[in-house]
Amino acid sequence: MYKLIALDMDGTLLREDGSISVRTQQAIADARSSGVHVVLASGRPLVGMERFLQLLALTSHEDYVLSYNGALIQNVGSGKVLSRNMLSGQDARALYQLSQQLGVNIHAFSQQRGLIAPRNSRYTEVERSHNDLTLTLVDFSTLPDDEQILKIMMVDEPELLANAMHHLPEEINRRYTVLLSTPYFLEFLHPDCNKGNGIAQLAGYLNIDAEAVICVGDAGNDAHMLDYAGLGVAMGNATASLKQKADYVTFSNEEDGVAHVIEKFILQR
Repeated sequence: MYKLIALDMDGTLLREDGSISVRTQQAIADARSSGVHVVLASGRPLVGMERFLQLLALTSHEDYVLSYNGALIQNVGSGKVLSRNMLSGQDARALYQLSQQLGVNIHAFSQQRGLIAPRNSRYTEVERSHNDLTLTLVDFSTLPDDEQILKIMMVDEPELLANAMHHLPEEINRRYTVLLSTPYFLEFLHPDCNKGNGIAQLAGYLNIDAEAVICVGDAGNDAHMLDYAGLGVAMGNATASLKQKADYVTFSNEEDGVAHVIEKFILQR
């Protein structure tokens, strides 16, 4: 019997217009009524998830959320933080210098200042508007060592990011968790931080075995949690590599793929 289902948001829970279908909302409500924890696990900052948590009524002291690809895990009702894996201003400075060498733009999420960037590039504006954030322009070369950073992102046209990934020093892949969450977002996180580790921590906190966990996603930043889950599910619109990793491939985000998973494996309709 499954006791927890973790859902990625963009490309998974959300349709292309950013909405959640009535069928999916009902399936989630029914899963919760049956005693299953429904957890949103996203690369988004918490502020960019709040309206969806409210829409789905995932706002009680029994509800939990993973934001920043698992860098922050907390109880929704109380706000209590279960886990926080942070980078530093020193990391942001180093990756900023590397981004200049690679010819791509960069931004980051500061614990103190929110979304920060040296300039408001095209894809920083996508991040800002997508999550209704305030952007603070900061010269990354001046960031103090003790600035707490949740994640750092190289952001640019897909072909430029693909080239940047190809030329990343191997040391960078050892020092950070590096994830391509969309073709234009390359993310750098604490080495212990990914959605798989985050869901594993939360499941342990709730005394739930991995075999009782379903994880659903569509992109590279979901791979770790599909590896962890007793049932790893890829969306019909997922990347080819994630589909190969999955135990089950559901319908696309436009075809109520999440609702289908809940109905089939949790509600057993």
